[in-house]
Amino acid sequence: MNSNPLAEDFSTGSLLKFAFPTISMMLFMGLYTIVDTIFIPRFVNTDALSAINIVCPIINLIVGLGTMIATGGSAIVARKMGVGEPKRAKQDFTLLILFGFILGAVFSILGIIFIDEIIYSLGADNVLFPYCKDYLTIILLFTPASMLQVLFQNLFVTAGKPTLGLVLSVCAGVMNIVFDYLFMVIFDMGIAGAGFGTGIGYLIPAITGLIVFSKKSGTLSFVKPLIDFKVLGESCINGVASITIIIYTQFLLTTLFIGFSMGIAPIISYNFGANNYYRLKKIYKICISFIFVGSIFIFALSFINGNSLVHLFTGTNEAVYKIAINGFMIFAFSFLFLGFNIFSSAIFTTLSNGKLSALISFLRTFGFIMIGLLIMPQFIGITGVWLAVPIAEMLTLCVSVYLNFRLLRSWNNQNNSYEKSTERLL
Repeated sequence: MNSNPLAEDFSTGSLLKFAFPTISMMLFMGLYTIVDTIFIPRFVNTDALSAINIVCPIINLIVGLGTMIATGGSAIVARKMGVGEPKRAKQDFTLLILFGFILGAVFSILGIIFIDEIIYSLGADNVLFPYCKDYLTIILLFTPASMLQVLFQNLFVTAGKPTLGLVLSVCAGVMNIVFDYLFMVIFDMGIAGAGFGTGIGYLIPAITGLIVFSKKSGTLSFVKPLIDFKVLGESCINGVASITIIIYTQFLLTTLFIGFSMGIAPIISYNFGANNYYRLKKIYKICISFIFVGSIFIFALSFINGNSLVHLFTGTNEAVYKIAINGFMIFAFSFLFLGFNIFSSAIFTTLSNGKLSALISFLRTFGFIMIGLLIMPQFIGITGVWLAVPIAEMLTLCVSVYLNFRLLRSWNNQNNSYEKSTERLL
């Protein structure tokens, strides 16, 4: 087990080096997910763009389910590796991949059967319905590949192959752009072309992952799975928070924190499984330093370049731009707090404490936001709407700090107990 990349005694440089491919992967995924929204209004029409927005919750649900299984499952697999159970880690890994594929297939079949009802329930009218159906039908056909893509890109990190996840993400993004142009511009396939471009992008990491993990020489590989519903249940419970986190991946600047949290998660799970609290505290200190510096950097970047970022999405629509830029300047303050909240939710997921992870995610993405939206606009109008997110992040930060303080205290107690037992043996 000493050859396991997760077992390294990480320094600041080596930890950031290990997490960098995952950060870059999430950043690139954040970029190529907006490719369709750039191509469609230019080469189809704005009705087609509206259709994408209508069916977006279904796409988010698919990706969210995959991320839920992957993040919760990654913690279990890395922990099993940490306690010295490589065979069981491989069995659980195989079970999670199989479960994700089957779930994707079921989702695909049911989605296509009830596609009309789904689209109308999402609010489409008769004008937008054909666009929604053309796009969503193709996306649903590729759902199993989409699930595998999300699973593999998360579990590549657990297997000690974060660079491979980055390379595949870049390849998938490039192919998405190429095929969007080919299908929509050259072959004039309209919104259906955008669906095929996205679907083909899913296939690249999905197929590559199947090939890579079929080899028996790696840290993780496919074996005959042990059907354990407790593992599946624990994976889903611990990964629930990721469904709410996933909405932030669409907002480009948060990918730094999401990617970093994903990159270091297997390391924390591994050392937690190995009861190495010295390394856990060392890694934690490095993470906090990175989150602090990153938060200041992202806030400054968003505040200074807010005009350009908003313009990327609004184009030449001046009315929308003016509303968005005013709100964004307020919203930007959330970047001072959300990095630590994302990291906190992720770290409790890696420690298989799904309740606390879900609590943090719920508070920052729904609980405190809903309270803010109900109260503040009554006193300060539209400004209250924009303030809801920064204030929700700030309030969640207080909860996160308290929970992290308790976590560190428990680590210190565990470490002291271990040292005392060692002294008695000596």
